Amino acid sequence: MKSNIETLIVGCIKNDEKCMMQLYDNYCNAMYNVVCRYVKNDEDAKDVMQEGFLKAFLNIKNYKPDFTFGAWLKRIIINQSIDYLKKRKLELVNTEVEDLQIIDDEDWNFSSQITKDQIIEHVEQLNEKHKIVVKLYLFEGYDHEEISQILAIPIKTSRTHLRRGRIKLQELLKEKRYGTGY
Repeated sequence: MKSNIETLIVGCIKNDEKCMMQLYDNYCNAMYNVVCRYVKNDEDAKDVMQEGFLKAFLNIKNYKPDFTFGAWLKRIIINQSIDYLKKRKLELVNTEVEDLQIIDDEDWNFSSQITKDQIIEHVEQLNEKHKIVVKLYLFEGYDHEEISQILAIPIKTSRTHLRRGRIKLQELLKEKRYGTGY
């Protein structure tokens, strides 16, 4: 027995506008929130989301139920957000990484007194190339291989941006919490 989402997907493949609208209605709020993590202007965020949905509907026949539809759509929406940022001249340059040692990506120790909202607020203060990688890694759960594919950067560059973003984020949070430090 097919789920409601599967039925809607089949309808979308057949260009059924009612199915498209219902699928859109089911996911638009969640996808708008995803876009807003990257695109700060409301009107631009709405445009990016619309373009992402359009791209999803044009490629829905390629959807494979190996992942949930929401996860598939979220990836398209994130890619659309990244494309928008790239068009706005965001340069995710290949950082010099010859002497970089592989770091422990799990070293995200923050004081238990720091809230999720404070972390999100301070991530916004990072420079763009670090902010994007931190968001993809920390908020979206992508690994470095996936980030390197999404941003078209080497894995080492992804690691470098994440490391530098994490260090700067910890500094910002420490300044906020302790004033001038210890």
